[in-house]
Amino acid sequence: MRKRRQLPFFEKIKITDIGAEGKAIAKINDLIVFIPYVIPGDIVDIQINKKKKNFLEGYAVKFHEYSADRQEPFCSHFGLCGGCKWQILPYPDQLKFKQKQVVDNLERIGKIKLKQVNDILPSEKTTYYRNKLEFSFSNKRWLTNDEIDNEGNEIKQMNALGFHIPKKFDKILDIDHCYLQKEPSNKIRIAVKNYALENNLSFFDLRKQTGFLRNLIIRTSTTNELMVIVSFYYEDKDEREKLLNHLSGNFTEITSLMYVINSKPNDSITDLDIKLFKGNDHFFEIMENLKFKIGPKSFYQTNSEQAYNLYKIVREFADLSGNENVYDLYTGTGTIANFVAKQSKKVIGIEYVKEAIEDAKINSTLNKISNTEFFAGDIKDILSQEFIDEKGKPDVIIIDPPRAGMHKNVIESILYAMPEKIVYVSCNPATQARDINLLLDNYSVEKIQPVDMFPHTHHVENVALLKLKMA
Repeated sequence: MRKRRQLPFFEKIKITDIGAEGKAIAKINDLIVFIPYVIPGDIVDIQINKKKKNFLEGYAVKFHEYSADRQEPFCSHFGLCGGCKWQILPYPDQLKFKQKQVVDNLERIGKIKLKQVNDILPSEKTTYYRNKLEFSFSNKRWLTNDEIDNEGNEIKQMNALGFHIPKKFDKILDIDHCYLQKEPSNKIRIAVKNYALENNLSFFDLRKQTGFLRNLIIRTSTTNELMVIVSFYYEDKDEREKLLNHLSGNFTEITSLMYVINSKPNDSITDLDIKLFKGNDHFFEIMENLKFKIGPKSFYQTNSEQAYNLYKIVREFADLSGNENVYDLYTGTGTIANFVAKQSKKVIGIEYVKEAIEDAKINSTLNKISNTEFFAGDIKDILSQEFIDEKGKPDVIIIDPPRAGMHKNVIESILYAMPEKIVYVSCNPATQARDINLLLDNYSVEKIQPVDMFPHTHHVENVALLKLKMA
């Protein structure tokens, strides 16, 4: 049997920077090493656990010196659940590295000469800012090192309701308190778990595909409405109703209590029938003088307050006079399309998810907006030259694609349409830079505005304004 090669171990290495995916950086023998849960200024011993041609990955096993900038993490689950990895980094430093990430990607990948780079827009809230969380039930909770090392400790309780451990698809970390969503989010999660334990309800086993309780989704709103969705693996009407009645009886603030039976191998419920148990099958978000109807499958930016600031930047960059034809690509539920409609002649929204387009139409009707038109389907197929000729060439195109960015056919169609302005919103500056590079023969990047939507993570949103070059 071939013996596994021992990976290197390095002592007293200084962390110097932060790079891809929010991991910190050290340099050893001219090789870049990526390490999580450390910050620049820390001096640590590093165990390498992944060796690539041009870089190494490792983890800190001992701290010799802490960075003067390091702060104490506020969450007891720090380092395990995989979220909020930058708690040890002061918020102003988080913003600095996010800004650097945006600029580095645009200049290095996009080969873009940046004219105006606005300072990143901070999030007013750095905790309890999310409006949606999804928790998973598991009968195989993640055991901490303390539990494993304590030989005399008999572990009786293996059920959990919490988050997936990174890269461990079937292991769930039981969460005591999460700082991402405002109350009663924590209270509801704990109440559901306690009820399940007290009444011997079975927690899901992802490998064996057994167990009654599967997922818990909690959605809060700025209008103080509250939606809770419980996902069960199979129907048991009696037990399901007792649990849901327990929830509604103890949390009268729930305005929409729903459930779904999901017996599929995966947790996704977008293709399933979500049923109403009590209350309304939706709630509303308000932005300026607009109301947005949010159903159980509706997408809405998860940081509501910062989403409003983001959309204001998009509108400012578009600089609409009221005479423009606007295309809103990857429109989702039409939030941006409806937000800019009153400053536009006409807005055409295109989105892959059919249910999202139905929401977009409802939101236009709800707000008495009559100059929007929405189309469902793959954008690379819908946004053809024939479509553009029929609907009229856009003066402004707004783009907000998923992390993977745009398909090359979409970029070709944009170049055929040749709008005067493109406002490109992205949650991934790397793919944004790649896409913009393909537009540089015809467009110049006038300004960019990074926006922090997710404090204590490395994720950053960026808005770029492109203008058509004069012939």
